[in-house]
Amino acid sequence: MKRYILNRLFQFIPLLIGMTFISFLIIQLSPGDYFTQLKMNPEISPETIEKMRKVFGLDKNIVVQYFYWLKNVFTFNLGVSFSYHVPVSYLIKIRLKNTISLSIFSIFLTWIISIPLGIYGAIKNKRWEEKILSFIAYIGISIPSFFLAMLFIFFISKTAILPLGGTTSIFYKGATPFERFIDYLKHLLVPGLILTLSGIGSLYRLMKNNFLEAINSPYIFTAYAKGIPTWKIYFKHALRNAINPMITIFGYELSGILSGAGLVEIITGWPGMGRLVLEGVLSFDLYLVMASLLIGGILLILGNLFADILLALVDPRVRFK
Repeated sequence: MKRYILNRLFQFIPLLIGMTFISFLIIQLSPGDYFTQLKMNPEISPETIEKMRKVFGLDKNIVVQYFYWLKNVFTFNLGVSFSYHVPVSYLIKIRLKNTISLSIFSIFLTWIISIPLGIYGAIKNKRWEEKILSFIAYIGISIPSFFLAMLFIFFISKTAILPLGGTTSIFYKGATPFERFIDYLKHLLVPGLILTLSGIGSLYRLMKNNFLEAINSPYIFTAYAKGIPTWKIYFKHALRNAINPMITIFGYELSGILSGAGLVEIITGWPGMGRLVLEGVLSFDLYLVMASLLIGGILLILGNLFADILLALVDPRVRFK
């Protein structure tokens, strides 16, 4: 296991370099950049724009620019944002914690609801309980997350049950730490519930199908023939095999933290990475976009590594192999 983890960690740097290099080329090959937009402003002279290009290193060859950026990354310098005129690391530090808290909250809720429902649906297969759950799951899969977010916003704007937009209320500064936590949680509920409801349907169907396949396997019939109690067959034998594909999906869920919540963040006004990345792309903010891609790549690799380790711990066949 240790050798496997070390091998994966050694692959970490080449993968990141390859991913960021291709992304950097694609961004740079697109027509125009941030300073192209400044040419439309008659108050800024062409000489000033050229000086700004040199300051940010954009007057050099694309490959040279990339290695200059890569050298700064290894010294934990992500560059300066063109639009905000502050270090990119400062912007990400503010927004990333909100995106991570939102994603972890929604992933936790989605899994603790979907897994038991999937097991229950498989046990009650072709009965009225399973048909109702499948019907609700189909509705959840069919409704896009952005449309669900709009419905939530319309409902909450009419009822004012929960706050909309931002992470804090106007009474945040004078509140106790516990009251601040509750206030943050209230703001988190709207985007968190939207992401949870959007993800339950597909995860429920996957768990139900996996569990159905497991309980219809020959070794389960052998366990019945030996007189093993039904609950023990379900939760000791069938569940252990049915959960394996779900662990791989869990790794991808972790790696999709930045991309999965982006659209919902923008619609609900949650100040996370989604809005920041969108603004960076629209304004050709090169270093801001590259920093978000870098973090996404790190999460992708770490998420898959985490899933592989969990799979090896759960499944002895993978561990022995």
